[in-house]
Amino acid sequence: MRVAITGGAGFVGRHLAERLSSEDTVIISRRTGVPINDEDALAAAFAGCDVVAHCAGINREIGDQTFERVHVDGTRAVIEAARRAGVQRIVMLSFLRARPDCGSAYHETKWAAEELLRQSGIAHTILKAGMIYGPGDHMVDHVTRAVRTFPIFATVGFRERTVRPVPVEEAVHALLGALEGRVPGSTVALVGAEELELGVAVRRIAHVADGKPLYFRAPVWAIRALAQLTEWTMVVPLVAKAQAQMLAEGVSEPEPFAPGLPEGLRPVLAFDDERIRAALPDGRFVLEDLRVVGWWTSRRRHNESGGPSH
Repeated sequence: MRVAITGGAGFVGRHLAERLSSEDTVIISRRTGVPINDEDALAAAFAGCDVVAHCAGINREIGDQTFERVHVDGTRAVIEAARRAGVQRIVMLSFLRARPDCGSAYHETKWAAEELLRQSGIAHTILKAGMIYGPGDHMVDHVTRAVRTFPIFATVGFRERTVRPVPVEEAVHALLGALEGRVPGSTVALVGAEELELGVAVRRIAHVADGKPLYFRAPVWAIRALAQLTEWTMVVPLVAKAQAQMLAEGVSEPEPFAPGLPEGLRPVLAFDDERIRAALPDGRFVLEDLRVVGWWTSRRRHNESGGPSH
């Protein structure tokens, strides 16, 4: 089975590629020079592939990389390129609570992408995934750096929401099953085996990461404001606006409803110390994580190396 992976340099796509034979895998990402909305380039990359794992996505907008452009236009291009290349199946990684008319461009464009695939006439599986964690993620990574850096940590809202974290190895296992046609139905939910309150999940990460902040509950509007501020000021934001919406709702139940995975593909691993430890990053947040400091540092190094100034 020859597989093309869109978003193959991203978090989940990279882990999926590591599980597949390199000889039978085509990695597609901006880093490999194939834009997600370039239908001709995608069709050429898909040539000879049996199935496409469509993992490309963003959780915040940067420049021309908007949710509409990446999620909707990109999925439309993937579908048309797959049709031209004779691809037999598309497996798309979506979000557990992607849905229309909810006030979040991330959720709505993920849903629009799902609908394009449902209407494509191509055999497909849509995995509506919850929070996936592992080395290089945006969950354990950011919480760890935050609890190591700041003396306080805000949990979202005055009503505790729940999450069902999915280890990346189990997410990849489910993707492989879908690529092989072992997932019945066209849309299924991918959630972790353990459901726990968000605050409990944060405290587990902090315990393993040796962070000891003071916890307090913050209103949802304050977390949304923090998300906007950190999107403006940080290279990788502490929390993105789309993530603030996720945390405000909880990430444990699919919306709209989707059945779970079959036995043998359903996640069974707990969100325990061992798996958290395996996902921990080094260090904490530093000044270079701020856009202006990172820009100044990069410019200074460029000038010191003798590069031209502009």
